[in-house]
Amino acid sequence: MKTPSFQPRRREFLAAAAAIGSAAYLCGNATAADRASEPAKQAIQFCAFEKFLQDLSHDELADGLAELGFNGVEVTARQGGRITPERAQEQLPALVDALAKRNLEVTILTTEVNRADDPTNEKLLAAAAKLGIKRYRLGWFKYADDRPIPAQLAGYRSQLLDLAALNRELGITGLWQNHSGEQYVGATIWDLHQLLQDVPKEEVAAAFDIRHATVEAGRSWPRLYQLIKPHIGALYMKDFAWSGNRDKHITFGKGRVEPRYFEMLKHDRLEAPVSIHVEYLPRGSAQENLQAIGRDFNRVRELLQTASDQS
Repeated sequence: MKTPSFQPRRREFLAAAAAIGSAAYLCGNATAADRASEPAKQAIQFCAFEKFLQDLSHDELADGLAELGFNGVEVTARQGGRITPERAQEQLPALVDALAKRNLEVTILTTEVNRADDPTNEKLLAAAAKLGIKRYRLGWFKYADDRPIPAQLAGYRSQLLDLAALNRELGITGLWQNHSGEQYVGATIWDLHQLLQDVPKEEVAAAFDIRHATVEAGRSWPRLYQLIKPHIGALYMKDFAWSGNRDKHITFGKGRVEPRYFEMLKHDRLEAPVSIHVEYLPRGSAQENLQAIGRDFNRVRELLQTASDQS
């Protein structure tokens, strides 16, 4: 039962969400209210990474994202996340039920899973699959400085195949996100492409992050996209700018991610959910973070629509 103090906070963030949703409508973007009237136009499944919304209850999260026009949520299921891996069997059903009330789903479960032989990992994935959750993001795989790269890739390939077998058994897909930085396996995409060779996309796929791909490749990012495209199972949207020799997260559409990317996406018509990430946010209020997610979401939709109009 909700306490009286809950209601004002809920009204505040719903008002903020409604304001962003109204702006989206005026720009020609469908919100939750008008989405049902034009199902043919809602071919892309959009979800929001809720890392910066963890202070919201399940119901508040569902209400806020539904008002913005999302189809689902990328939910944190890791230490410090919304879902505690060890308690997933009891925590996940309540979240799935709360989202379903607003016609939302857990599109992606963000985890620390990178081994199939960990009992907690297996229980977490089994609980998710039982509830109809189709995808989870893998934990990080990192390079060591004191071992040859080919030997490390061979070891990670073995881990990946074990995870693929577990995913096949459970009926869930693992997603490997490319992340920039010398320590991350998959940052260059070429290593990730090698690891995913002959692995069915239904078992392990790539979560292609255009921000990190552009950081790593600069002007040759289209080749990374072209290389990994057959393996893509999700698309991560965030932007960056250079600050000296360091990259920093910024509002989507104001950085180095090129509009040309959206022309390529429209041409290729990938059947993959799009996840909106707002890593530039400070640890502000959930209401402020919800507004930022709405702004980036609108910008992504505008870029997709512009690409469609030009095609």
